[in-house]
Amino acid sequence: MPCGTDAEYPDGRAGGAVSTQIAFIRGINVGTAKRVAMADLREMLTGLGYTDVRTLLNSGNAIFGATDSVAAVTAAIEKGLADDLGVPAKVLVRTRAQVEKALAADPIGELATDGAKHFLGFLVEKPTRKTVEEIAALTNGADWAPDIARLVDDHLYLWCPNGISNATFAKVSWDKKLGIAMTMRNWNTLTKLVALAPD
Repeated sequence: MPCGTDAEYPDGRAGGAVSTQIAFIRGINVGTAKRVAMADLREMLTGLGYTDVRTLLNSGNAIFGATDSVAAVTAAIEKGLADDLGVPAKVLVRTRAQVEKALAADPIGELATDGAKHFLGFLVEKPTRKTVEEIAALTNGADWAPDIARLVDDHLYLWCPNGISNATFAKVSWDKKLGIAMTMRNWNTLTKLVALAPD
C-alpha cells in the first residue's frame, strides 16, 4: 500500500477520528535556500486545522493531530508551504503508528549501535521486487563494507558506522537509484519524534 493512504481507512477517509501524524519536509533549511522558520511552520499547520502541533529540530519535522487521511494532509501541507510560506517542498506524512512499525521492523538494529549513524528512509511508495533485488545485489558486495543498506517494504534502512558523509554510498542518489522519492532521518530524530507524539 502506498504510504499516502491510511491502512485503517482503505477509501482514503480518516473517518472523523483524530490520528497523530508526523510530517517530514524535504530539503528545507539546507544552506540559504528554502528557509522556513519552525514557528511559521507551526502557525501554518495550526491554520490548516491540525491540533497539538509541535516541531523538532530545524529540518522540517512536525507532529500533530489530524482527522484527514495521510494523503489529504500531505497535499494540504505541500500547498500551504508553497502558497503561504513561498517554499515549494516535497512532504511525506506517516501516522505515529506507521513510524513505530517501521522502527520495529529494522533489519539491522543489532548492528547499529549509534543512532546518529543509523538512518531510516521513507519512500513515497513501495518499490518493485526488481528494485529490491537490484538494491540487495548492489549493497551486499564487499566493496560496501562496513556500511549496510536494506530495503524492507517502503523503507530503506542504512547503517554507516563511519558517518554518512564517509559512507561508501555517500554519493548515491537514492531517489534515482530506487526510482522513488524518499526522505531520510536518523534514528535519534525518529525516536524523539515518536516520544513527542501523543498516543
